[in-house]
Parts: sequence; C-alpha cells; structure tokens
Amino acid sequence: MLETLKAEVFKANLELPNRGSIKYTWGNVSAFDAESQLFVIKPSGVDYDVMKPEDMVVCNLDCEVVEGDLKPSSDMPTHAVLYKEFGDIGSVVHTHSPWATTWAQSGLNVPAMGTTHADTFYGEIPCARFLTTEEINKDYEYETGNVIVETFKEKGINPHEVPAVLLHGHAPFIWGDNCEKAVMNAVVLEEVCKMNIFTRQLNPFAETLPKAVLDKHFERKHGANAYYGQN
Repeated sequence: MLETLKAEVFKANLELPNRGSIKYTWGNVSAFDAESQLFVIKPSGVDYDVMKPEDMVVCNLDCEVVEGDLKPSSDMPTHAVLYKEFGDIGSVVHTHSPWATTWAQSGLNVPAMGTTHADTFYGEIPCARFLTTEEINKDYEYETGNVIVETFKEKGINPHEVPAVLLHGHAPFIWGDNCEKAVMNAVVLEEVCKMNIFTRQLNPFAETLPKAVLDKHFERKHGANAYYGQN
C-alpha cells in the first residue's frame, strides 16, 4: 500500500540528519495521499541506520494505523490535524534543529529580517503558545496540532504562505506541497533563525524587511506571477 509514497517518506527522513536538522531520532517526516486520504509517516524511535522504506507506517486522519508492523511516530496525531485543517499540504516535517528550537524555547516569533526569509515565508513565523495542563493530559500530540491551527487562525496567517510554526518550549513543525519542499522549508527555517540571532547580536535595532521587498521576493517564487527558476 502506497509503496511509492513510503519510498519518498523514507528518503525525506534520511535527508534530516544529512542536512543537520536532527540528531538521533529527534524528528520525523510524513506525506499525505489525497486520493486515499491516508498518510505515511516514520516509525517511532527507529534508528536511521537500520530503518527501511517498508518500515514506514500508513495512518488515516483519525490517527489509526492502517498498515505497518511498527508504531508510528509519537507525533503522528499532530501531523493528522495539520493535514485535516491546512487543506492541500502534502508533507509535514518536525525537527529539533538547534537554531529554530532556540527561538521556540525563547517564545519568540521569527521576524522577516532579509530576503532569505522572504523567498520562502511571507512574513514572520509565529511561535504558538504553551499547551495548557488540560490539553497536555487530554491528548498531547493531537492538541499540539490544534494549538498550531489556533495560532494561524487567531493571527490570520495563511499556512501556504508561512509554512512553518514554532511551539513555545518545544520545536518547529514545517510543511510543504511534498516531502522535498517540506524538508527544504525546514532547512531554510533553520538558516533564517541562525541568521536572525546573529543579526540582532550585531545590531539590536536592525529593522525588519520593508513590505515592498518582502512582497517582491515572495511573489517572484510563489503565485501566478512567479518567474524564478526554469518552469
């Protein structure tokens, strides 16, 4: 079942340690199949050196395992919520990459300081609130997804224009049209977070990117009038 998608998810998960986005098994990638309304995700706690494509786990949007001999990632319910609530996203990534996680632990939104940010994220990347004790005890991972969705709704952010979020005290979740784009967005997020820390150290009063520049850099890569690249 979904063998091609399993291979894509397996490859994307291996990309995380190769890109320095995770250590040990501190992360996961999933991908959604719109036709079957199922998604494929990395198994929980399996070392990357021994993991195989056939180890990937197929789940439905009710957080049930449809196929697989191993337990899915413990973050699986968060992925399910994002697929249900964020429309046609095709892949979700979770990491504990150090620079993005530093921002998450600080409880700060990531401002758009330069064009590296604007090429991928249309405005600041939000940091969602802490979960309440009730939410944690109810269904921690599922409620994590709900808090992410709540953050985007309350702030009026389009998840297709800002495909990432930080969770206060936790780490980032990132998404995209497919595994390749979602992993790339995760890598860009990490680089932007790193750049912003040094920018504010060099100049604590550094201004955020002017809206005209933000618009130009985002729109030249995204939307009907995009012209970056060969397509």
